[in-house]
Amino acid sequence: MLNVLITGAGGQLGQALCRLAAVSPNNYLATDAAELDITDREAVEKTVAEQKIDVIINCAAYTDVERAEEDEAAADRLNREAAANLAAAAARHDALLVHVSTDYVFDGKSCTPYCEEDPTAPQNAYGRTKRAGEEAVVASGCRYLILRTAWLYSETGKNFLRTMLRLTAERETLDVVCDQVGTPTYAGDLALAIFSIVENGLHTGNEGIYHFTDEGVCSWYDFAVEIAAAAGNDRCRIRPCRTEDYPAKAARPAWSVLDKSKIRKRFGIEIPHWRESMLYCLQRMKTNAKEA
Repeated sequence: MLNVLITGAGGQLGQALCRLAAVSPNNYLATDAAELDITDREAVEKTVAEQKIDVIINCAAYTDVERAEEDEAAADRLNREAAANLAAAAARHDALLVHVSTDYVFDGKSCTPYCEEDPTAPQNAYGRTKRAGEEAVVASGCRYLILRTAWLYSETGKNFLRTMLRLTAERETLDVVCDQVGTPTYAGDLALAIFSIVENGLHTGNEGIYHFTDEGVCSWYDFAVEIAAAAGNDRCRIRPCRTEDYPAKAARPAWSVLDKSKIRKRFGIEIPHWRESMLYCLQRMKTNAKEA
């Protein structure tokens, strides 16, 4: 039986993993900042040693892209230092580290999907600290899977889908950026991919960097239109705007499409289209609201 440590269990991805873990024969230890401060190297080492951890799934991250521009040191503590702590413990105890990273490690200037081997060139503080976290994991010598994802959303937490549901219900007009292109990714899909790899022992001999998002390509504007239509919020007129018309401290990549060929071939994972997963997420939200 595997002993699996989940960090960042209170976040979107962590919650999705915990739901899957409930049906596993393996032993999952779900932690968030209150249970384990992963910026504390000694605390991480103690937990991994005492719990005899075989696999660490790191879902914790500093994801406030705008605030990271003002306080890169805080983002660095969680995105780089904490990743280094987990990797060091994994190396000492021969555990596997599954570390979640981001499309923001790329500059967004491509016009074809990014492969794992493409050069990285993050354009903002969040991307820099996440790339530094990747480098710390690789340098540690531990066994690792680094999974880069993008545009993550779920039924809970702060994310684009939930924000669009609220704004398109409240407003008559809404401007949404149309020149940033990527792939919305349902947290449940990424969680299932990670869960399947760990539960089936597929990671053995397959360590490395992988990309995972849902299938398909769209802009934030396209995504917002689809969300509003599916929710029946048709009274709100959604208008496309350009990035330059939407002031922000952090530069965003114009192109965030990731190539998933490697993870599909290596692990035999079936990846749903983003529209399909969006509708599933919305249905789950309705069901949860009725049961509440």
